[in-house]
Amino acid sequence: MGPHWLVMDAADEASSPFRTRIAAAGRCLPKTRLTTSELMSETRHNTHIDLERLTGIRERRVSLGEDDSYSLATKAALDCLEKADRSADSVEVVINCSITKFHGGLTQYLEPTMSSDVAHAIGARDAMTFDISNACAGMLTGVMVLNTWIRQGLVARGMVVSGEYISQLGQNAAKHIRTVLSKELASLTLGDAGAALLLERVPAGGSGITLAGFTTIADYSRLCLAYPKGRDPGARMFTDSRAIHRAAITNTPVLLREVLDTAGISIDDIDHVITHQTSARAIKKGMAVMAAEFGDHPRHDAVITVDRYGNTASTTHTVALIEELEARRIEPGETVALIALASGLEIGIILLTVDEDLVKRYGNDH
Repeated sequence: MGPHWLVMDAADEASSPFRTRIAAAGRCLPKTRLTTSELMSETRHNTHIDLERLTGIRERRVSLGEDDSYSLATKAALDCLEKADRSADSVEVVINCSITKFHGGLTQYLEPTMSSDVAHAIGARDAMTFDISNACAGMLTGVMVLNTWIRQGLVARGMVVSGEYISQLGQNAAKHIRTVLSKELASLTLGDAGAALLLERVPAGGSGITLAGFTTIADYSRLCLAYPKGRDPGARMFTDSRAIHRAAITNTPVLLREVLDTAGISIDDIDHVITHQTSARAIKKGMAVMAAEFGDHPRHDAVITVDRYGNTASTTHTVALIEELEARRIEPGETVALIALASGLEIGIILLTVDEDLVKRYGNDH
């Protein structure tokens, strides 16, 4: 085996008597649907851009001000607890992983932490709280941290949560975009969502997270930047989408091979792949490249939810996982690969086996 690029935590009985399972997942999607054609009709300049054809995104959910990062995260956390049938006071740690930390408008709050506000709102008043910021890889980064804590026996149950009130980047971009080469084009793909995952301890050998690995390829750190600019509310985001896509396609197969070798499985042992939801076109192309690289492919096509929810930043994997569970497309015992691709360039891969209890909580009685 070649050099190791990923920081990995693999579940095995020799290193820990515990494993981490996903007890439930929760989400909150704003009610308003903004179609791509509606969004493009709001552009200040006549762009002639067929965004729906380029990205496969028909619509996205957006808050019109009734929800912000805090309320989306809180509602998702409550949904998660209800699905899990667990009490809030049993949650020992709450980790918030959102990019946006808006509470009561477009003011970004760093203190008090969003995690402490959410924990108090759901009733987990004794829980340890802290925030993690890792762009669109935020929630999966939180999962990796909490998985390590649970496997080490430090906590028995915790929650990873995020609320992304991020669609204002698209509203700002619509004022400035002129051509398909604009570095604000990716901002038009964004949608709002809240998401939460409840993780808990089970004995080693049970179903749950089998491996989590992350790396940062800092050569690409300048390819996606967001910051306040001019008089636009919130922020603006500038992305070299083509360069990021090339970097992801080049590096992800190398890192996935490292994960598969460590886990002792082949790519066709993976049943479902949920990657970061940037565009349907990018996801399909990326999976085609991986199939060519490995000479095989996962048992099912990659999950695509970006067509109806847009890119919801750090919440995309959880939103998509719930979609698949509710649609009864995931069976007990199947292996799911969650692949994070985020500005940084951050690449993370989490392998997990879904158990019967989780599947049944979403109406699947197989």
